[in-house]
Amino acid sequence: MASALVIPFSEMRAARAATQRYRFVALFDPNALIAAIARSADRDAFAQLFDHFAPRVKGLLMRGGASAELAEEIAQETLFSVWRKAALFDPGKASASTWIATIARNQRIDIARREARSRLSQVYEILDEESPEQPDETLSGAQREARVRAAMTGLSKEQYRVVELAFLEGFSHQEVASRLSIPLGTVKSRLRLALAHLRSRLEDLR
Repeated sequence: MASALVIPFSEMRAARAATQRYRFVALFDPNALIAAIARSADRDAFAQLFDHFAPRVKGLLMRGGASAELAEEIAQETLFSVWRKAALFDPGKASASTWIATIARNQRIDIARREARSRLSQVYEILDEESPEQPDETLSGAQREARVRAAMTGLSKEQYRVVELAFLEGFSHQEVASRLSIPLGTVKSRLRLALAHLRSRLEDLR
């Protein structure tokens, strides 16, 4: 009598998992899922897209230097944008993954710009901290940014770099010193000179 064929349980489980993975790869069609969202706001389709792309977008952003918290926030907002903009997707122009990656990149750029504007406003506030604004002379945020940027063009290369790192990129003085490989005292000295220059250039606004 032929001996019975015995397959260890662990091998059966691995084979079943491999089969399931194959079925998922075969059935997962992001173009069709996006079309379903655009056509009927299909929540199941969105859940599949989210589960597939959100961790990938997060990983992509983290490899690009974003923190885990920021990367997760952008990944979620990216997929919510896919939900809102599904009708705009054209598979003839780009693949679903490329389209979603582009949305994520634009989200990251928008956040970086908002952070830069916020930090540039902080530079103005430091320059103007001793001079209260008059209601009829208050400048808009955009005007302030433009004036500060224009004034910064008159800084030396070294002064500009420390201002850029300390205010526009948000590094501490010690971190600036480490990144530029210069003493902490040099960083503080360059910042003092740079702020003095900026104050003189923006005196008419005070």
